Amino acid sequence: MAAAGGGTGALNKEEKYDRQLRLWGDHGQEALEAARVCLINASATGTEILKNLVLPGIGSFTIVDGRAVAGEDVGNNFFLTKNSIGKSRAQAATELLQELNSDVSGNFVEESVEQLLENDPTFFLGFSVVIATQLAESSLLHLSTVLWAADVPLLVCRTYGLVGYMRLAVKEHPVVESHPDNALEDLRLDKPFPHLSNHVHEYDLNSMDKKDHSHTPWIIVVAKYLERWCEEHNDQLPKTYKEKEAFRELIRQGLLKNDDGTPEDEENFDEAIKNVNTALNPTKVPSNVEELFKDQRCTNVNTQSSPFWILMRAVQQFVEKEGLGNLPVRGTIPDMIADSTRFIRLQNVYREKAKEDASIISDYVTEILGSIGRPLETISEKDIWLFCRNAAFLRLVQCRSLAEEFNAETTNKDQIASCMENLDSEMVLYIMLRAVEYFHRQHGRYPGVYNNQVEEDIGKLKSCVISLVQEWGVSVSVKDDYIHEFCRYGASEPHAVASFLGGTAAQEAIKIITKQFVPFNNTFIYNAMLQTSMTVQL
Repeated sequence: MAAAGGGTGALNKEEKYDRQLRLWGDHGQEALEAARVCLINASATGTEILKNLVLPGIGSFTIVDGRAVAGEDVGNNFFLTKNSIGKSRAQAATELLQELNSDVSGNFVEESVEQLLENDPTFFLGFSVVIATQLAESSLLHLSTVLWAADVPLLVCRTYGLVGYMRLAVKEHPVVESHPDNALEDLRLDKPFPHLSNHVHEYDLNSMDKKDHSHTPWIIVVAKYLERWCEEHNDQLPKTYKEKEAFRELIRQGLLKNDDGTPEDEENFDEAIKNVNTALNPTKVPSNVEELFKDQRCTNVNTQSSPFWILMRAVQQFVEKEGLGNLPVRGTIPDMIADSTRFIRLQNVYREKAKEDASIISDYVTEILGSIGRPLETISEKDIWLFCRNAAFLRLVQCRSLAEEFNAETTNKDQIASCMENLDSEMVLYIMLRAVEYFHRQHGRYPGVYNNQVEEDIGKLKSCVISLVQEWGVSVSVKDDYIHEFCRYGASEPHAVASFLGGTAAQEAIKIITKQFVPFNNTFIYNAMLQTSMTVQL
């Protein structure tokens, strides 16, 4: 294995990576900088993926490719030049990719994946993620079997004419920081904890002057009027649309009046009225977290358990006991109109409760680690705090193996048949991708690679499609137009499609590396002709 030199960038890292630090934070960047990425084949797709991983600063990459640069490579790959024709494709691509970011270390291996798997299958086991591009199905299956057994994530990418394909193969990928869109606030106004109740009782809206009244946080305003509502409605919260409208009107009546009886313009009360739905969201354990609690890996923690399941078990114990059926308090509140003193005091009420809950969970973690003979350093206090803060947003991605998918007995036939009710669904592109691999196994090449073979290969490819769906036992038909189109593609790798797939695949690889945001599960198909895509579990 050879290496291309790296170095320390002149720019301060906080300035250099400022925009992405806002996305995944310091700890996400640290995970990225510690990552070791393996790319199989320095194809146009492969180098586009690496470009989008080198720029944000992965720790190192290794390109595995036994081929020499050919003229067709220079035609669609911006990281290969005319001068590199005849040279090692792995080396040439590594050298040019290295120029993008001196903080990243680049390595290359001038062997095919088949040779490496035969001579040293453990080679791939030290990587954070392996990305395989433009790889034939037989080699892909061998590689995926090795990686699946070792729990190394595999991201498969393929550009075939105007079709892009990705497949993620990972047994278990827990996501603590899933960053959901439009996440609900955790205010607990329906189930206030003692410190919050005491804090709310310190306010008397009726005795305040105008300045204090108009700078009281809207959370306090809603809480005060919620107390009054519950007193008048047998401790029942407003639930229906009509009841919520009545509750909003109750808050409006609390606006201060000027001398002529006209309500004053109080923005904090406007905020309170607008946020009634947010404030009245019921406090409960989300269904996705309930499912994780029921998982045997949560209920039966042992010496082999990952930190995720140990933390999951500790949170479950908290919910069953001190939490009274609720998750730990998140400890954050939204920005709002209020004076700094009142806002900070309210913020600290939630923060202190969050710290208290996290401390209890930390004790459970210590107890669990001791019971299974694991060192206390296995899980840090920082990890516990992060887990508690994101307890409502936990996700677990579990993919099927490629071996299961490619086995005719365990193919997801129902999913294929369901999608193919629409004959122009992106699923037809998946069938065609599998069919060209079937063709490759029979003929040792892809259909239509040479112009004089296109017409001849149309019939052969159609036979492959028929044989494939018969093996699956699925009653679907594929339009001749798709068979003709895939023969015309000739296994080409247009840069426009490779570039799109490069950005998409790099994004998914970063999700895997940082364990932030939720990666797709498990197949992604892109139709560049229509600019449409589909994610499906196969």
